[in-house]
Amino acid sequence: MKLALIGYGAMGQLLERLAPAQGHEIALTLTSHDAGRNPDEVVAELRGCDVAVDFSVAAAVRKNIEACMLAEVALVEGTTGWKLNADELRGIVSAADGALVYGGNFSVGVQLFYRISAAAAELFRNLEAYDGFIEEAHHKRKRDAPSGTALQLGKIVAEHLGHEVPISSTRAGHIPGTHRVGFDSSADQITLEHVARSREGFAAGALMAAQWIVGRKGLFEFSEVFNEIIESFRTV
Repeated sequence: MKLALIGYGAMGQLLERLAPAQGHEIALTLTSHDAGRNPDEVVAELRGCDVAVDFSVAAAVRKNIEACMLAEVALVEGTTGWKLNADELRGIVSAADGALVYGGNFSVGVQLFYRISAAAAELFRNLEAYDGFIEEAHHKRKRDAPSGTALQLGKIVAEHLGHEVPISSTRAGHIPGTHRVGFDSSADQITLEHVARSREGFAAGALMAAQWIVGRKGLFEFSEVFNEIIESFRTV
């Protein structure tokens, strides 16, 4: 599989190291220095790739999506903090008959944490003595707060608990990505926690999504198709 890397920060560099070990070729790398280039040239270069993986910056996401759709290249959108109306995004992908999978968190461990949290929330659904809550903490360089992961957790927990829960965020020092789902009562407190030790879990999920999206058409949210992605690897 020929990959285009959009963004060459920590995630882009990690993907550059990990992808060849899985038999993938990095055919193109686009960095912030390419932002001022002729868009037609970028689209032409993208056409030589099977899939693009974008871990750049929120301000560039729309332009990157449009370039990949014009190039008829499937896109894994891993950048966080971007704001694009869901209907508008669906329209861009549909008009190009393209393929895009996006998500607030591509970590395999986080996807499992989503499912554990959903099951826990369901158990507390009819127990009024317990109040649910979500806490997340990251290093001070992370721009968006709450994190996309926390927002997704909030959506999942609210769906299974039957009502919304508060989300608190901390940005300080070098805190690794930490997400906690809790249920508190006067008698006790139960918490579930996920702590990211490195970015490798995110890179692994992004590469799995890249392999899965080849040959498909449409707009997909990573957490919604995660089970199908995992199943496709089990049958290989």
